[in-house]
Amino acid sequence: MFKHGIPIGRLFGIAIDLDYSWFLIVGLLAWMLAGSYFPAEYPGWGAGEYWAIGIATAIMLFVSVLIHELAHSIVAKNYGIPVPRITLFLFGGVSQIASEPPSAGQEFWIAIVGPLTSLALAAFFWEIEPLCRPEPVRALVSYLAWLNLILALFNLIPGFPLDGGRVFRAIVWRITHNYHRATNAAGMAGRFFGFILIFWGVWQALTGNIGGGIWIAIIGWFLESAASSYLQQETVRTLLGGHRVLDAMQRNFVQVPGETSLQDLVDRGLASTGSRFAIVTSGGAAAGMVTVGAIRQIPRDHWGSTTAAQIMVPLQRLTTTQPNAVLWSALQKMGRDGVNQMPVLDGTGVVGVLSREDVVHYLAGLRALSA
Repeated sequence: MFKHGIPIGRLFGIAIDLDYSWFLIVGLLAWMLAGSYFPAEYPGWGAGEYWAIGIATAIMLFVSVLIHELAHSIVAKNYGIPVPRITLFLFGGVSQIASEPPSAGQEFWIAIVGPLTSLALAAFFWEIEPLCRPEPVRALVSYLAWLNLILALFNLIPGFPLDGGRVFRAIVWRITHNYHRATNAAGMAGRFFGFILIFWGVWQALTGNIGGGIWIAIIGWFLESAASSYLQQETVRTLLGGHRVLDAMQRNFVQVPGETSLQDLVDRGLASTGSRFAIVTSGGAAAGMVTVGAIRQIPRDHWGSTTAAQIMVPLQRLTTTQPNAVLWSALQKMGRDGVNQMPVLDGTGVVGVLSREDVVHYLAGLRALSA
């Protein structure tokens, strides 16, 4: 979903990243709390107190979101499903669960634990709020109780990509024993609730609640867009189901010895074939890959004196796959690692290269045949 953001650490073996949009929403939320909400609810504080509690509340909200996402991730890891990272972003957070759960029961528990965790946090803050002193600290804790309650209830909306949508999919999946039908039902529900939020937000804005209405409409737009994207993804997954990497990979690709200059590589290899990469060899065996993007980082007047081996990414550091790997899984792997192409390896070395363009062309052919 996201390219890797700013890494801030690891918890339970899971990388925690901040997307750049996180800073925008934390700043806006702190400004709203310090400039309007807390002054209206708790008059008499100093300006510094309003800003300190506003910033602390915004940050603690995302700590709550992180705990919510960690709950998903820990349950997924307990089922043996890898979770490489959690990213905090504009609308909250997302756990990058490496694969879909293999059963409806696992899907249900991975999904429901997030809202349950937020409800537990709301109850915790609610219980300790009377004990907190001074008043600014009590105000922060009270606001966090309400925010976590709202977070739990919002995530229980039964539509993708929200947790409630995954719970809904798990229930439909268990009843129908049809994963594809359940996914489509949850995706359509997500689009429906997204449109409801958009219309509600527009109505709120037209009746005077401009700021709140705009935010509701934006959240609705995000929900509808995410649900639509997931439905498209499910269509692609269904079309690619049963197909292997060897069906779509390039068998004829540019290979050059490591001592080849970048100028020769561009003139005699990439320019003539239109390829955006080349496999670099050493002693007749594949040693790494060089891409057009890497070449562009070298000043053009240095292309003649720079070799492919000097700028290649070594084979052991590349994301790779195997000829018999499931094509859909390979596409997901490229997305998770942020690569556009990856070598296909078997016991004899590199036997092909799979790129996103190859998958798109292969998918177009499948769609044409199924039309």
